[in-house]
Amino acid sequence: MPYSSISKEEVVWRPTPEYAERSHLKAFMDRHDLGSVEELQARSSNDVAWFTEAVIDYLDIQFQHPFSQVVNIDEGIQCPTWCVGGKLNIVASCLDKWLSDPETAARPALVSELEEGSVQTLTYLELSMEVNRCANALRSLGFAKGDVIGLFMPMTVHVVIALLALARIGAIALPLFSGFGAGAIASRLNDAGAVGLITADAQYRRGTVVPMKATADEALQSVASVRSVVVCRRVSDQAPMRQGRDHWWHDLVSSQETTSPFEATSAEDLLMIIYTSGTTGAPKGAIHTHCGFPVKAAQDMAFGTDVHAGDCIYWMTDMGWMMGPWLIFGSLVLGATCVVYDGAPDYPGPDRLWRLVERHGLQVLGLSPTLVRSLIPHGEEPLRSRDLSSLRLFASTGEPWNPDPWKWLFERVGEGKRPIINYSGGTEISGGIVMGNPLQPLKPTAFAGPCPGIAADVVDENGSSLLSTGSVGELVIRAPWIGMTRGFWNDRERYLRTYWSRWDGIWVHGDWAAVDDDGMWYLLGRSDDTINVAGKRVGPTEFESALVRHPTVVEAGAIGVPDEVKGTRVLCFCVLREGTNETMTLRDELIELVTAELGKPLKPRGLYFVPDLPKTRNSKIMRRILRSAFLGEPPGDTSSLVNPEALKPIAAVRGHTDSS
Repeated sequence: MPYSSISKEEVVWRPTPEYAERSHLKAFMDRHDLGSVEELQARSSNDVAWFTEAVIDYLDIQFQHPFSQVVNIDEGIQCPTWCVGGKLNIVASCLDKWLSDPETAARPALVSELEEGSVQTLTYLELSMEVNRCANALRSLGFAKGDVIGLFMPMTVHVVIALLALARIGAIALPLFSGFGAGAIASRLNDAGAVGLITADAQYRRGTVVPMKATADEALQSVASVRSVVVCRRVSDQAPMRQGRDHWWHDLVSSQETTSPFEATSAEDLLMIIYTSGTTGAPKGAIHTHCGFPVKAAQDMAFGTDVHAGDCIYWMTDMGWMMGPWLIFGSLVLGATCVVYDGAPDYPGPDRLWRLVERHGLQVLGLSPTLVRSLIPHGEEPLRSRDLSSLRLFASTGEPWNPDPWKWLFERVGEGKRPIINYSGGTEISGGIVMGNPLQPLKPTAFAGPCPGIAADVVDENGSSLLSTGSVGELVIRAPWIGMTRGFWNDRERYLRTYWSRWDGIWVHGDWAAVDDDGMWYLLGRSDDTINVAGKRVGPTEFESALVRHPTVVEAGAIGVPDEVKGTRVLCFCVLREGTNETMTLRDELIELVTAELGKPLKPRGLYFVPDLPKTRNSKIMRRILRSAFLGEPPGDTSSLVNPEALKPIAAVRGHTDSS
């Protein structure tokens, strides 16, 4: 469905008094005498210093020494300094501030469920004690402030404890995707100069043991800087251990004291390096600070998904992706309960996700459009057999939505009364550029608007605003915000070139966006995925949305490849429902469906059936890798690819005859 059709969708959800009155967003606006979200947006984007200080106060961020200035932009808005002169260790805001009151100290902070079904719950007091033990253990190995330590771990209580313990001692966490191969791990550890690694013996995926320590050992053969490795027992204690370098978590940590002072870090001291994949070249190490990423994460979780103290939130993610640390820091700053799950969301059956909701009484469920599309073929029986009454809202990030899967989630699962808070931004943002919220109405696939404090705009090829025209353009940001990355690790020039080089003083994010007549925002895919057919520029999601409307299509990916006549021809790849016959008749039917929606000039010149599409762990379709696999070109960085086995069938269809 093209943007012109999407933008004509009607409002399907309006905030009820219950949603509005309980919301953080309304409380914040009331505190500052702001009468509307539009008024908040205008003030927050025009007066960044006022808004940032107001958010820090609202979130009760604990400074050990106050800052003298909220933001200093003497070096330009590309490289601001935040909370100047302030001393802040973010763990004090995540844990210590909740311990002074027995009631909040006894509140569940973390719930972990394993694929095998076992559950572990830690209160704020218990989590604090375990973090202190781990911090003491890390110090006993000689780790200290400024050291980079990798986290190559499954999503269990231990990865949360380790993340917070590293922050507590002032070390810099380097989260690594739990499905990485040795090469991806080694390249990141080497680039960051990591001196330590925390990993696990193995993990389970769909009932199968997947080694992790062996993968880590292979990676470490080419990483000279790592001097100590801590190994968490997830499956067994039979992992190979190198004497003098490797230490079992249960031997090292369990005997430590349960008190540990936090390092007196400055607000702008580094907290994390999170690597993101580039279209070409090496991954980019986005760096984040104690006063940056966690504050932005908690702000978005409060104002967008409306998570309160005592609420329970789960997001399907991995610690190696931005949403893993986002979930941990955001929920703990707010005094909520975060749920982590180590396993596949549809194992042992398609009701696993809904069982998580029922078992833990989730109020907020974060998922991806791709996951929803994969669940639709199983029908409604898996969710009808579960009690989902605790759910207040859904949240989603990853790929742009197609209307039909969005409506399925809203109508079938959400019963037409639970909003879907659409959320999009990135690792370099520390959260969202645009987002829904409990105070504004929703249309399918749309965003209510920019996150407060984000001066977002949509511009044409000259950098001129298109907001009043409704036209599609580049998504940009015109002012700094506290969560912005402080640059790329050891590569300032690449950071400036990537985001700030097109127009002076404007962050270019790399997404196509548009705003409709009702002020609803839409993201239409990556601008570097744009397909240009004979001068007609169109995003791949328009082809994909048309295809997934067909009842046989679970998922679709569209790419442009060189064409001697038109410059580019469109190829589509479809994953079909199980049991569907891959016939020429169906192929022609799907091509005609797209042609009817987008017009004959945009008719796909090839359509192929494949078992899967290349995706990241957070379910983003990697179209550049899809294109490279089809064309037989070097794929560039594939380290974030969760299913490399998908590439071979895509490469195999290249020899097939394209449709005319």
